Amino acid sequence: MNLLETINEPAELRKLARTQLTPLAHELRNYLLDSVSKTGGHLSSNLGTVELSIALHYVFNTPYDRIVWDVGHQTYSHKILTGRRDQMHTLRQFGGISGFPRRDESEYDTFGTAHSSTSISAALGMAQAAKIKGEARHAIAVIGDGSMTAGMAFEALNNAGVQEDINLLVVLNDNDMSISPPVGALNRYLARLMSGQFYAAAKNVGKTVLPAPMRELAKRLEEHAKGMVVPATMFEEFGFNYIGPIDGHDLESLIPTLENIKKLKGPQFLHVVTKKGQGYKLAEAQPILYHGTGKFNPTEGIQPAKAGKTTYTEVFGSWLCDMAAADKRLVGITPAMREGSGMVKFEEMFPDRYFDVGIAEQHSVTFAGGLATENLKPVVAIYSTFLQRAYDQLIHDVALQNLDVTFALDRAGLVGADGATHAGNYDISYLRCIPNMVVMAASDENECRQMLTTGYHYPGPAAIRYPRGAGIGATIAKELTSLPIGKGEIKAQGQSVAILAFGSMVAPSVAAGAELNATVANMRFIKPLDVELVKQLAADHDYLVTVEEGCIMGGAGAAVAEALAAEGIVKPILMLGLPDKFIDHGDPAALLAGVGLDAKGIAASIRQRYGAVEPRLVVNNT
Repeated sequence: MNLLETINEPAELRKLARTQLTPLAHELRNYLLDSVSKTGGHLSSNLGTVELSIALHYVFNTPYDRIVWDVGHQTYSHKILTGRRDQMHTLRQFGGISGFPRRDESEYDTFGTAHSSTSISAALGMAQAAKIKGEARHAIAVIGDGSMTAGMAFEALNNAGVQEDINLLVVLNDNDMSISPPVGALNRYLARLMSGQFYAAAKNVGKTVLPAPMRELAKRLEEHAKGMVVPATMFEEFGFNYIGPIDGHDLESLIPTLENIKKLKGPQFLHVVTKKGQGYKLAEAQPILYHGTGKFNPTEGIQPAKAGKTTYTEVFGSWLCDMAAADKRLVGITPAMREGSGMVKFEEMFPDRYFDVGIAEQHSVTFAGGLATENLKPVVAIYSTFLQRAYDQLIHDVALQNLDVTFALDRAGLVGADGATHAGNYDISYLRCIPNMVVMAASDENECRQMLTTGYHYPGPAAIRYPRGAGIGATIAKELTSLPIGKGEIKAQGQSVAILAFGSMVAPSVAAGAELNATVANMRFIKPLDVELVKQLAADHDYLVTVEEGCIMGGAGAAVAEALAAEGIVKPILMLGLPDKFIDHGDPAALLAGVGLDAKGIAASIRQRYGAVEPRLVVNNT
C-alpha cells in the first residue's frame, strides 16, 4: 500500500508522476476487493471504475471541479481517493459511510445519486451555475451501468446540447461491452485527435471561412469520415462533441484524452468502455453475482448460501410462474431488476411474456397500461422506492383509466444497508390516496401469495407490498387462492387495547399484544380499509393502536383515524410507524428497534401513551 497510503485527498494524487498511476490502480483495486469482501457491498461496478476514478481526479481540480456519479454505487474508488480510505470498514453499516455519494459526507460528493439517470441534469445545473457566477469550474457527469436507458438522461442531453458555452462533460461508462480489438491503439489515437485543439480549431475554421454550400459539404464529409472510423453516435445530434470509445482501463489513453477535453468549450461526450469486475476473475466471469455481495473470502469467491427461510422475493417469483402457467394472459415486467425482483425463473419458463424495459420505471407502468387495454394481465415487479419515479404514470395512465395492472412492491419498509434512498417508506401514503387502487400489506409468506392472487384477479390496479428478506417461516400453500377484498382478521383476543397491525408489523404486534393482553388485528388491506372491523374494535376496546412499517404521515394509521372520524367515533388512538425523517443505513432489525417498531418498542410506546393498561371490566347483565 505504499502509494495508496499517501493519498488522503486528490491534491496528493495530482502530485504523483504519470508513471505511478498504474501501480496505484493495482493497489486501489486490491484494496477494494479486500475491503468489500469484509463488509459486503457493490463490487463488480467498483472494480470497473478504478482507473476512471484516478484519471478524473488526476486531471480535474476536484472538489472545485464537480463530479456527479451515476449510479452512485460505482463510487468506492472515489471515496477512497477523497479521504475515506480509513472508513471503508464501516461501509453501509450503522453510523458508517454510505454506499452512495452523500453531500453531507464529503465535499467531493457533489450530488446524492442512488437512483439512476440523474447525473446529467444535476451536472448541467452545476455548469449553468458556474456560468451565471462567472466561475471557470467544470462539471462532469459519469453515467453508466444502464442509466442511459432512462428518459431523464435524454431530457438532460436535449437541454444541454443547445448550450454551447458551458463546461459540461458527460462520461458514458459503458461496462456492458467487452473491450474488443477496435477499442485499442487506433481508437486511442482517434480519441486524442478528436479531443485535441487542432481538430476543434479545424472545425471552427470550416464554420467561419468556407461559404455556406461548402460548409454543408465539409460537414457531411466530416460526419461520413467519422462514421467510418468510430461508432456511429446520436450524441452529436444532441449538440455534444462525441469522443471515443476508449479503453477505460488504459490510463495512457484516459488521461491525455481528458486533458484535451478539459481545454474544450461546450458540451463534451466521452464514451469509455470498462469491464465489470475488472481485475478479479471471478467477478469478471459473473458480474451479476458480484454486483452486490455480502461478506466472502476473495480466494474462494462467493459460496452458495445455505438454505434458510423463504424470502418474500422468492414467494413472488414462484407465484409468478404458477400464475403464468394457469393464465396465458399474464405478462411480467421489470425495470432492470430481474434478479432483485425474483424473475429469473419466470424469464426462463416464459420468455415471450417477460419484459425487462431497462431503468425506465415510467415507461414500465405505461407499457403495462397499454397491455391491459388489450385484455392482457400485466404484473409489474418493482421496488417501492422505484415506483415513486413513475407516480404520474400510475395515476394518469393506469388508475385514472382503471386498468387491470398488478404491482408487486418489493422492499416495502426499511431495507438496511442501502439506506434512505432505497427504503420503501412512502408507498402506503402515496398509493392509498389514488382512486381505484387496492393496496395490501402481507404479514407472512403465505398471505403474500394469497394477496398476489387477490390483486391479480381484481379487475383494476392493485398493489401488494412486502418487505425485503425472509418471512416468519409460514407454510406456503400451493393453491392460488384469493382473500376477500377489504377484510382483516383477528389474530389475538385481549382486552382494553386493540392493536391494528399492517403487513410486516403483525408479528411484532402479536408479541407485544401477548405482553399487554391486547387484541391484535391483521388488517391486511390498507385500501379498502376494513371499516367494520375498525368500528368493532373501537366499540370493544378503550384504546386503539395502529402499527405500520411505513411513514406515519398519510399512512395506514391515518386511514384508520379518517374512518373513525367519518363514523363520528371518538376514541384514543396511537399511531406507530416510521417517523418524519430519513432513516440511515444499518442492520434492518436494529433500525426497526431504533424507531420502536419491534415487539419491545411497540409495547413500550403503548405503556408510555396509555400508562399501565388495566384489563377491561366486563359486566355480565344476564
